[in-house]
Amino acid sequence: MPCLVKDMTVEESLLFDKTSLAGDPPEVNGFKHALGRGDRYLTSQFEAGTAIREIIYKRAWLIDQLLSSAWDYYMDSEATALVAVGGYGRGDLLPASDVDLMLLIKPRRKKYLKSNIEAFLAFLWDMGLDVGHSVRTVKDCVQEAKSDITVATNLMEARLIIGNAALFETMSKMTGPKKIWPSRKFFAAKWEEQATRHRKYHNSENNLEPNVKEGPGGLRDIQVIGWVAKRHFGAERLRDLVKHDFLSQGEYDSLNRGHNFLWRVRYALHIISGRREDRLLFDHQKHVAAKFGFSTDGNSGVEQFMKLYYQTVKEISRLNEMLLQHFQEEIIYARRRETIRPLNNRFRIRNDFIEVKNRQVFKKYPIALLEIFLLLQQNQSIKGVRASTVRLIRESLNLIDDGFRADIKSQSLFLEIIRQPHRVGHELRRMHKYGVLGAYMPEFAKIEGLMQFDLFHIYTVDEHILFVIRNMRRFGLAEYREQYPLCWQVLEQIPKQELLYFAGMFHDMAKGRHGDHSSLGSRDALEFCKRHHLSEYDAQLVAWLVEHHLLMSKTAQREDIEDPEVINGFAKKVGDRIHLNYLYLLTVADINGTNPQLWNSWKDALIADLYNKTLSALRRGLENPINKKELIADRKTRSMAIINNGSQADADTEAIWSYLSEDYFLRYSATEIAWHTRALMKYSAERLPMILLREETERGATALFIYMHDHDNIFSRVSRTLDLLDLNVVDARIMNSNHGYTLDTFSVLEKSGTTVKGRERKKEITSALKQNLLSLDKPIRHADRLRPRRLQHFSIPTRVNFSIDEKNKRNIMEVSAMDRPGFLSSVGTALEHCRTRLQAAKIATYGERVEDIFFITDRNNRVITDAVKLKCLTDTITMSLSMN
Repeated sequence: MPCLVKDMTVEESLLFDKTSLAGDPPEVNGFKHALGRGDRYLTSQFEAGTAIREIIYKRAWLIDQLLSSAWDYYMDSEATALVAVGGYGRGDLLPASDVDLMLLIKPRRKKYLKSNIEAFLAFLWDMGLDVGHSVRTVKDCVQEAKSDITVATNLMEARLIIGNAALFETMSKMTGPKKIWPSRKFFAAKWEEQATRHRKYHNSENNLEPNVKEGPGGLRDIQVIGWVAKRHFGAERLRDLVKHDFLSQGEYDSLNRGHNFLWRVRYALHIISGRREDRLLFDHQKHVAAKFGFSTDGNSGVEQFMKLYYQTVKEISRLNEMLLQHFQEEIIYARRRETIRPLNNRFRIRNDFIEVKNRQVFKKYPIALLEIFLLLQQNQSIKGVRASTVRLIRESLNLIDDGFRADIKSQSLFLEIIRQPHRVGHELRRMHKYGVLGAYMPEFAKIEGLMQFDLFHIYTVDEHILFVIRNMRRFGLAEYREQYPLCWQVLEQIPKQELLYFAGMFHDMAKGRHGDHSSLGSRDALEFCKRHHLSEYDAQLVAWLVEHHLLMSKTAQREDIEDPEVINGFAKKVGDRIHLNYLYLLTVADINGTNPQLWNSWKDALIADLYNKTLSALRRGLENPINKKELIADRKTRSMAIINNGSQADADTEAIWSYLSEDYFLRYSATEIAWHTRALMKYSAERLPMILLREETERGATALFIYMHDHDNIFSRVSRTLDLLDLNVVDARIMNSNHGYTLDTFSVLEKSGTTVKGRERKKEITSALKQNLLSLDKPIRHADRLRPRRLQHFSIPTRVNFSIDEKNKRNIMEVSAMDRPGFLSSVGTALEHCRTRLQAAKIATYGERVEDIFFITDRNNRVITDAVKLKCLTDTITMSLSMN
């Protein structure tokens, strides 16, 4: 490896002070002092903006000097060599990086040198270095490198620090490509290794807390390029790929800028965290952004910094893909007989990869910049695009201008791509990676790399949109039919799937602009559809979907969809079955594409329930809305049929039902009513409280049903008990009979988002609830859990707002606040303290933000009009949550 630092004479005294290392034996405190002094100097250089490559090489040089100074006292240079491997071997040494060493020894010397090696390594650890080490002979190196590609890669980057140079040269020769891991096998193994690594990060550069080193487009992707280039060409630097015509000078400059940027980010992470940290966690993003000169006020600075980060790794990822494709052609296909098959006048297939027939194709036929993606959809045997053609596409993006976008041929080709039965999401993602999608849709280019500094949106806006379209495509694939059964059915009913794709593309396209992104995006969508000559009806449908893309999820999660009037109101907004079908599919795809953890069986059932209820309302006709009494009568009839296996009503059932309100029959399904009624028939008052658990219900969650004498602190005790049991409450329905009993149902999920499973877990839950409900006057301890790390970096003020539900004669209390352990139990305690009664709760968490709705009355089941009581609720909830 070339010398790390060409000329250290000017700065040597500032970086490394030899005088502190005097002593025989060497004094560890002197080495500690020299290491600390050198690191402080390098940090000051980093803060001053010195070139990062120079800084990290200087740190490797500093460690070289310290190791060499200690080496002579402990080790025999004739019998051993001290070798830097891994990142240290490359000279990529950051403040908290491991110092990876190999002690290369002559055969049969290991036992003789054991005590010296142990003393040397102990001295390095005492000095304050994080040392990773191995002790090997040349034979060991060969054997281990043969069996492990990682060892082979480390040895390929090995650099002699001090010791027996001839021994080191022998090792380098014996582990070189002429002896083991020829470049063909090495390349195949490294490509598979990268694919596996990328899958760990969902094949996305745009994760919320990206790994700067290991994630797609990160430092490791650049290293893979360097490793393959070195193995095959003997290239010591990435710049050498320009000589081999694998990179243009401009591409090398872009790769080099990205490399330096990521090094600076990683260096900043090590300084800020004080440890080896390669993840851009929320904890550090604002601090790193500040190191790069971005504002620390609000979130705009960190969002701008992260946009720069995402754009950088996207470009590195593209160059990585192009270069690996080049390497494949050079290394894998070089020995194969070349097969060339023409596709049309502009394109051909060479060894299963599509390429232009000549370099003038895009200049003569600009629309070929879209045509190539259509051909990839229509010829699924094509494995990809040849690297030279990828480069030509990138060089030709300037041809996609206003004239290109206005050309009917370009518009027709784009519509054809969207209308294809296969690979729509796949090719849109490829168009995005090559820069074609942003060039054709300037609105899309504006949101590339745009993040929102929160926990709800875990991808950048552009990545989210592409995931939404991927989800829409999956709804029609057989392998996802079981995961999305209703989506599968509904997709069959929509007349034009491309309209769904357009709605998915534009629903968040206006994010980051001033104003309501739904309205702005709707106008963009309408203009785009009309420009592409869609019919007026189709264009208006897409625009409506974009403007109302949040309507269904908000209605399901924030309103009482058991109320027929809510359903009728939603049905009027939707208007017809076609709009409902499209909106349902868009809603499911959007939630799944925002954050996969948001979608669970509960949310699936909730959105599906709203869809089915609205469909029934539309079938009846908007002029003939469902009547509450009619709904209750129908539900009673169906419940009775379940209870009595189809027989008519009986006296026992009627007696139980006589105590229950109309609200009860509105808010429970026939299956749930039958379940409750059968249980109530068997229970006696002496055995209360009755606690029932159904593992999974039609509501997509585990149902906990509690029947007991009414008491005002039941909700607070149950919510606190469930919090202690580490269960998430997703819905609560509180009903009171007219003879002094309460019938409460809590829908719960485990923290993992799954329903409760296992006999022991069920017993644990019911036992804990029974114990705490039998002793209503005894205090229950609070769950002793720290707020999750991610939540600690957000500050959302607690807000409590009230309105009156005149129709149902109750108050609606909306609580928005930072999510935290014990949130629901804190609200329950406040309700108890302020002498109010809960009827129902709608629980909704959006990343770090909670927006829960509680339907409440006073103790006499009347609307609360007392301002003092409302202030009591506001103050108590705010105070209680501030203490958590």
